[in-house]
Amino acid sequence: MASQERFGFEWATYNYMLPDYEEQFLNWVTPFTKESFKGKTVLDAGCGMGRNSYWPLLYGAASVVAFDFDDRSVAAARNTLRAFSNAEILFGNIETFSVPQKFDIVFSIGVIHHLKHPDRALRNLVRMLKPGGTLLIWVYGYEGNEWIVRMVNPIRKLVTSKLPLKFVHVLSYGASIPLYLFLKYGSPRSAYLRQIRKFNFKHIHSIVFDQLIPEVAYYWKKDEAVALLASLPELKNAHIERVNSNSWTVHGIKK
Repeated sequence: MASQERFGFEWATYNYMLPDYEEQFLNWVTPFTKESFKGKTVLDAGCGMGRNSYWPLLYGAASVVAFDFDDRSVAAARNTLRAFSNAEILFGNIETFSVPQKFDIVFSIGVIHHLKHPDRALRNLVRMLKPGGTLLIWVYGYEGNEWIVRMVNPIRKLVTSKLPLKFVHVLSYGASIPLYLFLKYGSPRSAYLRQIRKFNFKHIHSIVFDQLIPEVAYYWKKDEAVALLASLPELKNAHIERVNSNSWTVHGIKK
């Protein structure tokens, strides 16, 4: 695992729900729809503050098990999902987490690209699927993020991932303020920027902060992203979806 303590700080700080998160979630889980979750057992691997577990529960999932590898994230998720008696939030490492239950849907959103050993996590997640169940991951894409790979990634690797979090939190205002002003008063062309322009300033700041803190951040090309699941012998029908012209949703079915 990498960066769980740094993300724990983030989810303890940004632990609120916004209605706009629903559109974001449905983009990330393409081709799933609201109806896809109804009556299903769901595992949310690396749940953060629980906002991606919230929507399947609202759509009528039979149950959701969510887990994370930081106590602050787990506490935030339990607060987010407190209204749902069919939600269970647990502490666990994505490479070794285990429960007796097998799930209809296992998803991991925004986690796999921050792992030093993504293959270990994916093998473990497949193990917790029912035969015929679906594994879905959302990861950063290289295409559409070339400028981040060239300009932001070196700064993150060499500097901000090593600095104290409170300092990075303040430092990130230097980018989040001009980004927020551009989103509100400019004419963003990309689908992603048009989506996040709906968010308030606090969330825009959280996005910038999120980019600067992890120890590991992979940006995968299309063939690399689909290979994450296509290389797993337990899965079949690995498919990839383009999300907001800058990321990938990859999904496959357990044999």
